[in-house]
Amino acid sequence: MNNKPSYSAPLYKHSELTEQILGAFYAVYSALGYGFLEKVYVNGLIIELERHGLKVLHEFPIKIFYAEQLIGEYYADLVVNDLVIVEIKATKLLLDEHEAQLLNYLKATPYEVGLLLNFGPKPEQNAALLTTIERNGGWQSRNLDLRLSAPSASNKKGYLS
Repeated sequence: MNNKPSYSAPLYKHSELTEQILGAFYAVYSALGYGFLEKVYVNGLIIELERHGLKVLHEFPIKIFYAEQLIGEYYADLVVNDLVIVEIKATKLLLDEHEAQLLNYLKATPYEVGLLLNFGPKPEQNAALLTTIERNGGWQSRNLDLRLSAPSASNKKGYLS
C-alpha cells in the first residue's frame, strides 16, 4: 500500500514540502479531533513535523514597515524548512479574514507559499494553500484550495484527494 499522501492539484512551488505538512496536519487532526484551542494543535503539529525531520520555527516574527518605520509586528504560527508559512486555526470554519491574514504575512516576507490549516469540525474543510508570486512589482495570490477528505474505510491514513 502506498503511504504517501496524494492530491489532484498540479505541482506548485514547494509542493513536496506542503504535501508533507498536510500529511502531518491530518495525522494530528486524526489523533486529536475537533475542539481544542489553537495552541494545542500548533504544539501537536510541531511535534509531528519534527518527527518527520522538518525544521520548524514557532511564532515567527513578521515586522511591518511604512516609510522606513516599524508600524506593526505579527507572529506567524509556524515556518517550515524556511520555505512555507503555516497559519493554524481552530474554528468552525475558515473566513476570508483568515486567508487575508496569511496573504498579508506572505506580502510582508520573502516567502511565497503559505498554508492555512483549520482544525475545524470537518476534515474536508481544513486546508487551503495560498501561493504569492511577485509579478510586475505587485503581488498575485492563487488559492489552490486543497481540501482534505475524510479517510474512507479502506483508507485509514487520511490521504489527500
